[in-house]
Amino acid sequence: MMRGRFIVVIVAGFLIGAIAGAGLLALTEKGSEQPVATSGKALIGGPFTLIDQNGKTVTDQDFRGRFMLVFFGFTHCPDICPAELQVMSQSLAALGPKADEVVPIFITLDPERDTPEVVGAYVKNFGPHFLGLTGSPEAVAAAAKAYRIAYSKFKDDPASSNYSIDHSALVYLMGKDGEYVTHFAYGTPPDKMTEELKRYL
Repeated sequence: MMRGRFIVVIVAGFLIGAIAGAGLLALTEKGSEQPVATSGKALIGGPFTLIDQNGKTVTDQDFRGRFMLVFFGFTHCPDICPAELQVMSQSLAALGPKADEVVPIFITLDPERDTPEVVGAYVKNFGPHFLGLTGSPEAVAAAAKAYRIAYSKFKDDPASSNYSIDHSALVYLMGKDGEYVTHFAYGTPPDKMTEELKRYL
C-alpha cells in the first residue's frame, strides 16, 4: 500500500496546512492598512445522503445532537482502514459512558463492492455502535467532496478485475451541530485520540 500511504501523507499535509491557514483571524493585504477578516471556519463536512447497513437512507441531519467520528475507506483495504477503525474502537472504549455521545461512522469509497450488507458485516468487527454507510457512486463522491477526501481507483494489472483504492486517511470529529471540530492524522495512537475527544465531550 505504498501508493495509499503516499496519498495519505500528501493529503494530510495539505489539509493540515489549509486548516492552520483558516485559523488566522486577520490577514493584511499588501499595500493596505485595512485587515481582511476571515471566519476561521474549516470548510470540511456538509450535507450527505447515504444508505446504512440496514438499507435505511440517512442524512447528516440524523446525527444532530451527537458527535460524529467519521472515517472514509473501503472494506477490501488490507491495512490502513482496519488499523484506523481499530484505533477509533479502542479510543471510544476508553471513554466509557461518554462514548455514547459519539457515533463512529465508516463511509465506503467503494460502493461498487461495498453494499449495505457488506459494510454492515465489516463494521461489526470494530464494535456494535459503528455505523457503515454506502450509496450510489454519485452520493459517495458528494460526501467525499464535502469532507475533502481524495480517492482514486487503480489496478496493478490492467487486465485484472481486481482493484484497490488510494485514499486519504483522516478521522474527522464533527460537532453536535454537524460542524468540523478537529481531525486525527493516520497513526494517531488510541490514547491520544481519547485524550483529544475528552476535550470536547
